[in-house]
Amino acid sequence: MPQFSNLGLGLLIEPLAIANWLAQRPLFEWTVLSIDGQPVRATNGMLTPAQPLPDEAGRFSTVFVIASFEAKKHAKNRKIKAWLQRESVFGAQVGGVETGTEMLAAASLLDGHLAAVHWDNLEGFEEAYPKVKVTAQRYTIEPRVITCPGGMAIVDMMLDWIAQHVGAELAAEISQHLLHSRGDVQPGRTEAGAAPMSVQVSEAIRLMQESVATPVSCEHIAAAVGLSKRQLERHFKRYTSIAPLQYYLNLRVATAHKLLQQTELSVSQVAAATGFDSLEHFSRTYKAKFGCQPSRDRSQSWEAPVMRQWISA
Repeated sequence: MPQFSNLGLGLLIEPLAIANWLAQRPLFEWTVLSIDGQPVRATNGMLTPAQPLPDEAGRFSTVFVIASFEAKKHAKNRKIKAWLQRESVFGAQVGGVETGTEMLAAASLLDGHLAAVHWDNLEGFEEAYPKVKVTAQRYTIEPRVITCPGGMAIVDMMLDWIAQHVGAELAAEISQHLLHSRGDVQPGRTEAGAAPMSVQVSEAIRLMQESVATPVSCEHIAAAVGLSKRQLERHFKRYTSIAPLQYYLNLRVATAHKLLQQTELSVSQVAAATGFDSLEHFSRTYKAKFGCQPSRDRSQSWEAPVMRQWISA
């Protein structure tokens, strides 16, 4: 809606874009819509291109309405209300972000549902929509409706939504790439993908990171953290879903990937810096993970291959 938050739109879309990048395939597609198909001006003055509301119903599995100011004016727009109601009838999950939640309430799509509302709009919202159950949660996700007051809670909501649709592991990776740490985890949930690491696994990973160039045996690592080799394997399987040896190899190859893209080191120097004695072994392992020879992966770009951090093979 006009005068929406450009930050909010970015926080909605960027986790989806990172999900596609990590998966190396289009897990999600999105379309920005406006009432008349004209570019929409955000509160910071930037214009965002948009397409008109489609006449064809049922094109979208999820619809988010993002608005900031003039919520009362937008809530009276019959065209928007009718379009949202139709999309809901045809099975779309409808979401409201910031005062976009008021748009859903005005269309009677939140009656009987929980709604997370920004504190600055709380009193007016409760007065206008008594059938909606207002909550202090950072966001709500139900099968038919989603609500979020905005701000950084949007990232938490999207990570949770992605975890539900694709998997917690992917959501955790996206969180890492965004340098995002949830300080206020949604009630009733753990942080997306964040099965708490045991002290031994955390220490073992630290030892692996410190010895990328000169790999040590899993027996040595197990002894250093006070476990047997089998106990270490069980701990890694539980907390990372893969064996410690595979985790160690992934860590070394991921480090090689960064060195290839971010430095001028030769391929042989990168191989040595990540503990590979044989250039042939390094090239074969690298290709298995990234789908290309290390010599062809020297550019850090959006199109460059990606290795999922938690992948097992």
